[in-house]
Amino acid sequence: MTAKQFIIQDIKLVDFPEEVDVQNGIKIYGETSWENQLAVLSHYLHNNDCIGNEQNKKEILYTIREFLERKKSNKEETITEEYVMKVAENPVEYSLFSDFFRVPFPSPQSPQFTFIDLFAGMGGFRLAMQAQGGKCVFSSEWNKYAQKTYLANFGEMPFGDITKEVTKSYIPQYFDILCAGFPCQPFSIAGVSKKKSLGRETGFKDKTQGTLFFDVAEIIRRHRPKAFYLENVKNLMSHDKGNTFKIIKGTLEELNYSIHFQVMDGQAYVPQHRERIMIVGFNREIFHGEEQFCFPEQKQSTRGIREILESDIDDKYTLSDKLWSYLQNYAEKHRAKGNGFGFGMVDLNGISRTLSARYYKDGSEILVPQGNGKNPRRLSPRECARLMGYPDKYRLDQVSDVQAYRQCGNSVVVPLITAVSEQIIKTINNYEQHTGLCDTKCTAI
Repeated sequence: MTAKQFIIQDIKLVDFPEEVDVQNGIKIYGETSWENQLAVLSHYLHNNDCIGNEQNKKEILYTIREFLERKKSNKEETITEEYVMKVAENPVEYSLFSDFFRVPFPSPQSPQFTFIDLFAGMGGFRLAMQAQGGKCVFSSEWNKYAQKTYLANFGEMPFGDITKEVTKSYIPQYFDILCAGFPCQPFSIAGVSKKKSLGRETGFKDKTQGTLFFDVAEIIRRHRPKAFYLENVKNLMSHDKGNTFKIIKGTLEELNYSIHFQVMDGQAYVPQHRERIMIVGFNREIFHGEEQFCFPEQKQSTRGIREILESDIDDKYTLSDKLWSYLQNYAEKHRAKGNGFGFGMVDLNGISRTLSARYYKDGSEILVPQGNGKNPRRLSPRECARLMGYPDKYRLDQVSDVQAYRQCGNSVVVPLITAVSEQIIKTINNYEQHTGLCDTKCTAI
């Protein structure tokens, strides 16, 4: 029975698998869901040749066969069952899979703990946790462009829609930490304004994004990790007069986790004003509410935009006369009305406004002066990545500039997430070593 018998045209990634071979009980993928095969295969390769349950292993064999069929140089060659089994037993020994491991940010060779990466985006949480010695055992990201970027940097294709049970079925039963920068649009100031103008509900009443938190909560309930680390926009605290956050905090506490939260500004780590709420929870069944956790100390920025600028920049990033004129007129119109709307020209020795996912449209919130009567310019994608704390070896060229801008605008500030992650791991290790001490005095919540 071949995959071609089961191809469904124009299927979306969120709809996988396309069909199930009822005779063998194997999930079948067609040409349009090759990305999902890569997710299955790459997770298998990066997790000691093991993923999911026994049923998943049948699917692995099918996926490896399909991969081998695509990669064979001689199209007349026959891929035998014996060869597929040998590859499945020792996959890393076959050079066919080297692209999954020749990446800038491989998993640590001797991991100290495991974590999963939900709503993974560019992988900011993954970089942070890997820096502490963690190994990612599952990742999920619905955006196909972000999936490509993630694959290029970590050698792992994230699974798609985490709201679907078939996606959740690939999560290992046991892992130490859950990380999730769950979508913030239903709670953000900009997102709320946009949705209200369209007559749409916001927060938990938003049926498409607002309820994604409950998928995270359900995964926590099922798998009971030692700890979790969630990130969202500052406005989550005040949305719906505080009721949204009250529900979130109450839900997590009902799962028997002690909760710590704090609004933190990325400007202490990068030259950007970017406030986000950090929510950290510890399993009371393990820590009994006695963990000594504290967030890293908040410091004022000592960084300047000048530090992240490229020395040789393409003229394509300079604003056209038409766009520059429009932005100036737009700002003047609102200034006359007493509003604060307008473009943001940065002080090269200071910090920028918050980078948004819409930056690709006109770059208005962060414009770089060029002097000599030249129009200002927007940041390049590489500069945006630097503004979010990504190292220069991070690969951005798998997608267009537009998609790279969107991904950076939706990302977490990597060094801030890293600093909080360090405190989480230190707390876990200290408790397990029966020291229970934190470097600085902190107040339990």
